Amino acid sequence: MSYNSIEFTIESGIARLTFNRPDRLNSFNTEMQEEIQAALTEIRNDSSVRCLLLTGNGRGFCAGQDLADPAVRGENGPELGHALENYYNPFVHALMTFEFPVVCAVNGVAAGAGANVALACDIVLAARSASFVQAFCRLGLIPDAGGTWLLPRVVGRARAMALSMLGDKISAEKAEQWGMIWQCVDDDQLMEEANKLVEHLAKQPTKGMGFIKRALNASSENDLQTQLDLERDLQDEAGNSYDFKEGVSAFTEKRAPDFKGY
Repeated sequence: MSYNSIEFTIESGIARLTFNRPDRLNSFNTEMQEEIQAALTEIRNDSSVRCLLLTGNGRGFCAGQDLADPAVRGENGPELGHALENYYNPFVHALMTFEFPVVCAVNGVAAGAGANVALACDIVLAARSASFVQAFCRLGLIPDAGGTWLLPRVVGRARAMALSMLGDKISAEKAEQWGMIWQCVDDDQLMEEANKLVEHLAKQPTKGMGFIKRALNASSENDLQTQLDLERDLQDEAGNSYDFKEGVSAFTEKRAPDFKGY
């Protein structure tokens, strides 16, 4: 399908999804959300995808929900729960459960749901001028798009509570220091670094990467024995993959591996 509010391509194992409403700081409206869901369906149906890169056009990554979007204003008041159930929640769930790496390049402000969508990605790079803000409290709302689940896990309860109740803007440098993101880079290096990263990841043993993601995401909810059992089961399956056999062969033959992602 054709896209207006996002840019979307799949090439050489890399899916690239770029928010494309720069005049509105890439804030979400219904058209954009529906196009995102269509892109996610394309990704699920394309077995060649081994990595996803998420970013935004213009000076903002994503300013959250576009409050001018008439779709969030039902006849009897805002229908925020409907938007979460049908758009935001499936988006975040997909980012966290895709069995391949998801990289986010935060090119500018990431506010509200935009911040939490970024935090749901596996590896987050941010331009030095970028910032993160939980703006919900300024509107009498709660952090959504997974915010109340993600924030305490990445920054701890004390910081999560203050960020949510005060709505302070956090710089990319501080976000890196706090462990919210992987790396803060100079603005003019952001996309070069992000592209190098996804090109690297797309050539790695994708099945194993998916298992790493699954295990780490489960660890915060599992007790030790449950996690040990999960590690055992995933490692057993990983050991039967083509990529494991190729990795061992390449190591013993002293050559570069040619991973296939299965």
